[in-house]
Amino acid sequence: MSQGFERDERIQFSRDDCELDTLAVRAGQHRTAEGEHGDAIFTTSSFVFSSAREAAARFSGEEEGNIYSRFTNPTVRAFEKRIAAMEGGERAVATSSGMSAILSLGLALMRTGDHVVCSRSVFGSTVSLFDRYFSRAGISTTFVDPTDLSAWEAAIRPETKMLFLETPSNPLAELTDIAAVAEIAHAKGALLVVDNCFLTPALQRPLMLGADIVMHSATKYLDGQGRCVGGVLVGRDAEMEEVFGFIRTGGSCMSPFNAWVFLKGLETLPIRMRAQSESALILAKWLQQQTGIKKVYYSGLEDHPQHALACRQQKGFGGVLAFEVDGDRDAAWRFIDATEVVSITGNLGDVKTTITHPDTTTHGRMTAEEKAKAGIRPNLIRLSVGLESVSDLQADLQRGLSAL
Repeated sequence: MSQGFERDERIQFSRDDCELDTLAVRAGQHRTAEGEHGDAIFTTSSFVFSSAREAAARFSGEEEGNIYSRFTNPTVRAFEKRIAAMEGGERAVATSSGMSAILSLGLALMRTGDHVVCSRSVFGSTVSLFDRYFSRAGISTTFVDPTDLSAWEAAIRPETKMLFLETPSNPLAELTDIAAVAEIAHAKGALLVVDNCFLTPALQRPLMLGADIVMHSATKYLDGQGRCVGGVLVGRDAEMEEVFGFIRTGGSCMSPFNAWVFLKGLETLPIRMRAQSESALILAKWLQQQTGIKKVYYSGLEDHPQHALACRQQKGFGGVLAFEVDGDRDAAWRFIDATEVVSITGNLGDVKTTITHPDTTTHGRMTAEEKAKAGIRPNLIRLSVGLESVSDLQADLQRGLSAL
């Protein structure tokens, strides 16, 4: 399956021919006989066959072609090809949400008795999925410090099938050395899965560092404007075929309209990520200088304990930062409530800056012990920097500081 883009029916380009900015605009492009310049939306549940023989050949797999939009749709396929090209993977499989991507991955590649080693610093729903729901299927999980390579190695058992991490972590920007953990995983015959939501292929390409599978909540930066919910997995064709089989049967698929929205989002992804990273670094440095701020978490800061690793495995530092204010939960809430420009919402990755209180929102379902281990404190605030004027964002955050 080609991961390139088509100029017309005669010419195809592979991901090796073009830079990321070009792939973001052109990879996976599908044109109909009408010759449309924009990407078409195939809003149909099923596809018509020319004969009963053709229908039988499609359903049996003897002939390629569209059958039913739960598992074959040209718009979804275009999105899958584009993100696969950008991540440098053989194949991508799109899902209905980021969490459904992890669910589909786990149920497709693991079975009762298997074991997962997971970073303790991941999205709160990821913790719940592994710890509370996969466990009901007999899949156990050990959570480890994402920065401690010895902890990753020590946690692996003979039945370990997968290592799962998110780097930078949500929301404290802890980093994991992807290449080092990939080596640990492969030495034990396990797969390494990396949640690349915070940086996207514009700033980090885990597959190029040794990871086996990359996952995204496309809802975040891949869209970039908070319009749709979706997820995607990228990796080798062998593993993705298993995931595809689960989605075909289980139905956790992406809709054609959402895929079209994500295609449009990918076109501007590299330029958005560069701009948002630049603004986030300015705000992180500015917050460090403000009275009322105890600590700022952002890998672009030179005093970040893993800044050197960030410079080595990333092309930028991303648009998400976190900071602790003087005081407790009420102080954090006063800060958030005093802002007027930024949006109070749990989502991130939008062109509109968002602010949230992780302890009571995104990580609210974690136990007190889980929060303590992950460093989610009551005075912690997460900021996802958008594309507004930095001076306007500073003025808005100053309102929050004044409320302290």
